[in-house]
Amino acid sequence: MTLIYGHRGAKGEAPENTLASFQRCLEHGVTRCELDLHLSRDGELMVIHDPTLKRTTGLRGKVIEHDAAELVRHDARLGGPGWRHPCPIPRLSELFEQCAFDHWQLEVKSASKTRAPQLVRAIDALVRQHGLEQKVCITSSSRQVLRAAQQLAPQLQRGLVAEYAWLDPLKVARHYGCQLLALNWTLCTPERLLKAQKQGLHVSVWTVNEPALMRRLADFGADSIITDFPGLAARTLSP
Repeated sequence: MTLIYGHRGAKGEAPENTLASFQRCLEHGVTRCELDLHLSRDGELMVIHDPTLKRTTGLRGKVIEHDAAELVRHDARLGGPGWRHPCPIPRLSELFEQCAFDHWQLEVKSASKTRAPQLVRAIDALVRQHGLEQKVCITSSSRQVLRAAQQLAPQLQRGLVAEYAWLDPLKVARHYGCQLLALNWTLCTPERLLKAQKQGLHVSVWTVNEPALMRRLADFGADSIITDFPGLAARTLSP
């Protein structure tokens, strides 16, 4: 059976990477999610996709230039589907406390050589604090991040995010001891899927929003899909 992950919660239905979005995902009975992380200036894990505030809040500046207490006051519903109420940028700790997901893909976009270890240590500490060691996977397309995760939090699952075919994703995933491969749907051929699964990888395909594509990938045998519309996916893939 192909599992469903809500992309940034339920990005197509509620403002991405906000508590409202993750709650909407859970309302559909979808108990797996994918989200994006950046550090605040004071070292807290903030759930936001871009390194800058502009696209989702309309404000200028980078996430890393602001303390968490300031970031959680910013409304992050800009550019998403219409939403009546303000949706603050959440701390990851807030989502861990309020959302009972069975599994979390925590994507770290990219990080410098110094910031990658800082991010991984922060994730490891928070995951331990909430007893979620078996329920999270640190995912990234960044070798710095995957290397830091391998060295500093080897007990946590790792996943390679593969968007382009210019490097063999299976080779890179093997090099960093990954358990998961988050594969752009355009790269997901039956041959690559089977080869990855034979290597022991869980293959999670993104971003899959069309019912016909959902069904096709399920027929291929994809382990999971990541979608902006978890409700639609749940209806499409229900037995």
